[in-house]
Amino acid sequence: MSQVSGDVWSPVITPFDADLAPDEQRFVAHCQWLASNGVGLAVFGTNSEANSMTVAEKQALLQALVDGGIDPARVMPGTGNCAIDDCVSLTRAAVEAGCAGVLMLPPFYYKGVSDEGLFRYYSEVINRVADSRLRIYLYHIPPVTQVPLSLELIERLRDAFPGIIAGIKDSGGDWAHTQALTERFAGQDFAVYAGSERFLLDTLRAGGAGCISATANVNPAAIVELARHWQEGDADERQQRLNVVRDLFETYPLIPAMKAATAYFSGIDDWRRLRPPLVELDDQRTAELMSALKATGFQMQGVGEARHG
Repeated sequence: MSQVSGDVWSPVITPFDADLAPDEQRFVAHCQWLASNGVGLAVFGTNSEANSMTVAEKQALLQALVDGGIDPARVMPGTGNCAIDDCVSLTRAAVEAGCAGVLMLPPFYYKGVSDEGLFRYYSEVINRVADSRLRIYLYHIPPVTQVPLSLELIERLRDAFPGIIAGIKDSGGDWAHTQALTERFAGQDFAVYAGSERFLLDTLRAGGAGCISATANVNPAAIVELARHWQEGDADERQQRLNVVRDLFETYPLIPAMKAATAYFSGIDDWRRLRPPLVELDDQRTAELMSALKATGFQMQGVGEARHG
């Protein structure tokens, strides 16, 4: 049975202060803004610069979200790490905080690893966390990790850990693969999320759950509107409008571009800051991006405004 509406999650961009420490106050405010636009919070994802942060930093940010009144049921932290115990520590913190689930990269340093090795990694994490509340959403992003998650591995994990292996984010950029995931697993208590809103409509029509998309950081309301109204007659037009915005951001390095836009529309220039090895867009490219976005009528209404309660 197809869903009435789809879920949209954002791998939340992380603000840093002048010393490159995570800025908890701005982080919470951005998460509040995203939540007010109907977006779930996939914090500590690729576009969060998560693998440039320590486990302790991410645990502190997670606690800041809870203390800031964010509903943990709308939070899905990325917890994948190359070291098993780092993954376990962050995953356990997410479960204890009451998060909806965790988004878990495979161990990504060694390449050419076997399905057996990946199965052992996920098994060790699950067995060490040892909590029936755990829900893992696998994170398939081979363009970055170079460590794909095969359909056979997913099947084996689901069989071994029913209820715990709850879904997948497919950031491979190949619609045929996302379609194969939905055909094999959707409707079996397994949520298939596209890794970009570019595939949102196709994913929902195929029986998938929605998308976990970088540009939900900057275009949340429009993406959520498509997810909520994907069965209506103007859905294809909505999808095309989303693609125009996505294309503009993908013309530039994506994380610096999203941070440049957030800085511009919030009036908080510190949003441009990234942790090395990433670097910000220069002034010329930032001006080009802003001009192109404004020509489409793009806005980030209310971003940067503090919210309480």
